[in-house]
Amino acid sequence: MAEPVEAVALPAPIDTLLAAAVARRFYLEQRSKVEIAKEFGISRFKVARLLDAAVAHDIVRIDITVPAEIDVPLGRALTERFGLRHGVVVNLGRGEGGAAATADQRQSGRWLGTAAARLISEIVEEGDVLGLDGSHAVDALSEAVTRLPLCDVVQLTGVHGRDLARDAAITAVRRTAAAGGGRAFPLHAPFLLPDAVTAAVLRSQPATAETLDRFGQVTKAVVGVAAWDAPHSTVYDALSERERETLREAGACAEVAGHVLDAEGRVVPTELNARTIAVSAAELRGVTELIGVTAGGRGTGAVRAALRSGLLTGVVTDAATARRLLWHDDPDDPARTAPSSRSTE
Repeated sequence: MAEPVEAVALPAPIDTLLAAAVARRFYLEQRSKVEIAKEFGISRFKVARLLDAAVAHDIVRIDITVPAEIDVPLGRALTERFGLRHGVVVNLGRGEGGAAATADQRQSGRWLGTAAARLISEIVEEGDVLGLDGSHAVDALSEAVTRLPLCDVVQLTGVHGRDLARDAAITAVRRTAAAGGGRAFPLHAPFLLPDAVTAAVLRSQPATAETLDRFGQVTKAVVGVAAWDAPHSTVYDALSERERETLREAGACAEVAGHVLDAEGRVVPTELNARTIAVSAAELRGVTELIGVTAGGRGTGAVRAALRSGLLTGVVTDAATARRLLWHDDPDDPARTAPSSRSTE
């Protein structure tokens, strides 16, 4: 016979102290209600009531400090619409549609990186070789990942900054490798060189060649997906205005791991490839699982281009971008067939 329901109340100081002691054991020491009941000589039902009372009377305060949550239906809709294996959609704010504009852009990137870290923690297996590019998304991922199966981690694109020893991309590779206890293979080389000859010489250097040789062994990888313009594209900033104009005329729309895509997802062929130290588009296509992480809230056309390219097997994005991808309200994108139902919202 169930015990009668009792009102949550703390009429005496001794009950306050008891509630605090019970709450400490339950929330901080991870003790079960049965264990706590046995220790204090009370029923487990009373333990439950004391825990409720502790919350109701501010003895225990529970704060959900993460202003983002995973939208599972939207993620499932993305995988079905674009033929992906993984679709992770992060609702970044409380504004209309979870728009990223309601949250700080930098913090939004961190939540997307955190979601990507959780995804790779689930899909990476022991013996995998994990590839990471030099994007801000990967930097955020490396800060969030705490544990991985034993795997090597390979840097897929050269350094964009001047410090070839302590660049964020190199730090991200080392940090992620440490989470899995595997070896780190950084690229202590610039992403873009002045000419093809210099790039070829640098590729032949033993330390650089050791990392480049592992590109073909990468089984899973995470790359940033960015719009091809300033300040989002790392390639854009490294080019002269003449080179930028040439790419504009070719329909440049998006950037993935240093490769420029047009609106249909085709890799734009340029002379830049001969001057870069980075994974090739062909090598990216050979990766079993390639996850693209967006910047959050902007560049829907770039994400759509990356999805059309066939390079990605998964995507981590925000809810506002996901909705635009699914229901095509991006004014810069040609109209395409919409899903038959919007019940996933």
